[in-house]
Amino acid sequence: MNISGTSLPAVSGSGQGSELYSAALSKKQQLADGAAALALIEGAAQSSSVQTPAKSVTASLGNNVNIYV
Repeated sequence: MNISGTSLPAVSGSGQGSELYSAALSKKQQLADGAAALALIEGAAQSSSVQTPAKSVTASLGNNVNIYV
């Protein structure tokens, strides 16, 4: 039995071939995860450089607290 993918090694038999297939799938998934993580980091770096600093807000509520003992 031969099973082959576009970028995966050919699998023959049920012993070592399935381990190779599993390792190839794992490597492909790790590469995809790494690319997604890099895209997330780049997106965060771009959005943080565009953000403006938060304005100082003076709230009138909660500045004076009455405490009765």
